[in-house]
Amino acid sequence: MTAIRGAAAITGAASGIGRALAIELARRGCDLALADRDEAGLKSVAAEIGRGRKVSVHRVDVGEPADIAQFAAEAISAHPELGIVVNNAGVALMGSFEEIDQAQMDWLFDINFWGVVHGTRAFLPHLKTRSEAHIVNLSSIFGIIAPPGQSAYAAAKFAVRGFSESVRHELSVAGSPVRLSVVHPGGVATAIARNSRTGVGVTDNARRAQSIERFENAARTTPKDAALRIIKGIESNAPRILIGNDARFMDLLQRFRPGTYWAPLQRKLERMAKGT
Repeated sequence: MTAIRGAAAITGAASGIGRALAIELARRGCDLALADRDEAGLKSVAAEIGRGRKVSVHRVDVGEPADIAQFAAEAISAHPELGIVVNNAGVALMGSFEEIDQAQMDWLFDINFWGVVHGTRAFLPHLKTRSEAHIVNLSSIFGIIAPPGQSAYAAAKFAVRGFSESVRHELSVAGSPVRLSVVHPGGVATAIARNSRTGVGVTDNARRAQSIERFENAARTTPKDAALRIIKGIESNAPRILIGNDARFMDLLQRFRPGTYWAPLQRKLERMAKGT
C-alpha cells in the first residue's frame, strides 16, 4: 500500500487527466511539482489548488530530455519529500501509417514513449531513497488493442506498457521501495483528439472533423473520474490501471480474441460513437 502523502510530480498537468490528478492529490494533502508546455494552464491549476499546498510550476517539453532532467532536479529541490511521479504528458496523431511521415512519428514517440522513459530515469534515483514511492506511467487502451489509423500512437503506447512492466518486475526482484503502475485509459473527455496533429498525407479535412466528433461522443469518462481511479490504483499498488468501462471491455475482448478482436470491436465502437 502506497500512502498518498508528501509530494508528487506530474507532467502534462495543465489540462485533462494531469490537471484533475493534481487537484485530487492536493485535496489528499500532496504538495505538487507540475510540468507542462502550457504555462498559463499551469498557473490556472496552481490558482485552483490555492494556498493550502506547496505547488511549483515548471515549463517542460517532455520531448526534450534536457527539459525532463531539469524538471526532476528542480522538483526534487523544491520538494525533497517527493515520492510520486506521474508521467502523463501525451499527444495524438491522426492518419494511417502511409499518411504520416517519419518526422511525425518521431515527434510522437519523443513525447509519448521517450518522455516516459526519460521521466522514469530522471526521478528513479531519488525515489529509491524514499521508504516508499510510486511511478505512474500513462499508456492507453491503445497499448492493449491497436485500431487502424493509430499505428504511431498504438506503437508508442504498447512500448510504454512493455517498458513499464519490465521495469516494474526489475524493481520487484531488487526489493526496491518503488512501485510502478501502468495506466490504460479508455475514452476520457479531454482535448487530446481536438489538439492532435494530422498526418502530412491526410487531405480530407472532413475525415479529421468526423474522427474528433466520434472520439468526443465515445469519451464518457471524466478527467476527475480518471484521476480518482489512478489514485485508487496508487493506494493499492495496482500494477495495471484500466480506466472506464470501455477500456475494461476492450481488454477482455482482446484476451478472448487476441488476433481477431477488431471486427466485433469496430461494430461496438460505431454504436458508442452514435450514442447507442
